[in-house]
Amino acid sequence: MTAKQKSISGVSFVGSGSAIPAQIITNDQLALRVDTNDDWISTRTGIKQRRVLGPDESFSDLCFQASISALEMAKWGPESLDLVLLATSTPNDLFGSAPKIQAKLGAKNAVAFDLTAACSGFLFALVTAAQFLRNGSMKRVLVLGADQLSSWVDWDDRKSCVLFGDAAGALLMESSEGNSDDLLGFKLRSDGSRGDCLNLFEKRHFQTLVNTNMYQQGGFSPIQMNGQEVYKFAVREVPLILQDLLKSHQIDPESLDWLLLHQANKRILDAVADRLRISHSKVLSNLANYGNTSAATIPLMLDEAVRHGKIVQGDLIASSGFGAGLSWGAALFRWHGPS
Repeated sequence: MTAKQKSISGVSFVGSGSAIPAQIITNDQLALRVDTNDDWISTRTGIKQRRVLGPDESFSDLCFQASISALEMAKWGPESLDLVLLATSTPNDLFGSAPKIQAKLGAKNAVAFDLTAACSGFLFALVTAAQFLRNGSMKRVLVLGADQLSSWVDWDDRKSCVLFGDAAGALLMESSEGNSDDLLGFKLRSDGSRGDCLNLFEKRHFQTLVNTNMYQQGGFSPIQMNGQEVYKFAVREVPLILQDLLKSHQIDPESLDWLLLHQANKRILDAVADRLRISHSKVLSNLANYGNTSAATIPLMLDEAVRHGKIVQGDLIASSGFGAGLSWGAALFRWHGPS
């Protein structure tokens, strides 16, 4: 059935899932490698430990496990999916990891592709998936946010290596008919002129091809970050875009049930809440346990809160992702949950 034959007005958020590596790296363990300590890391970031993929695990395994968890919550069969959309900056195949996950799930009717927007990736993917549902071209989608940043961290740089970890999170979305719509609104932004603050650059290494002709060998350098600039960017832009979104829907920040932000730094979470005049008790955070898992932070936190009974059906949630690009965005939604 084509989009012209259907009239779809909204989307429903019906299931969540997540997966984390078994291997835990604590702050004290990191202090055995670099000149740091638990107090230095936790007071500056709020992070106590992180998960790192080990030799018996893989990036695709995490994505698969998170997907299965979400499908089981919603009681959906994988063959009912129309789309598998993976937000990641660290695929284990540069041609795309989503098709491999689609095949492993048995989602034979789904198209699958990757989307790259770093720490904003999950939110950008969520909004992208919503457009397919709203125009009637798709009925059910699986949105994944996953990253294996441990592969691209300089583990001898104490300023950056303490921040990152690995994880995967999943969200199931379904088209809804009538006046029902869980995604109340969104706003997305990018500013490439400030992109030098956070990068994972390709290596400029050229070798001889034939005669005097050269070719560039593939590869990437470790993550490079200007922490102070990223912090200033986040505490300025995130409250502004959230305020703009809430105002456009005539919603007072105090009426929110939860604030669900990208888990980058506790000081950022606190600063955003303070500028919005939202109680810290409404700020969802698992940063201490996992660190910054890039595109995985929002769906990982969402799934934990749902499974622990913090987020319940009907809760009003404001979310924001922000990071490399520079990119940032905000979404306002209600949690529906499985039928």
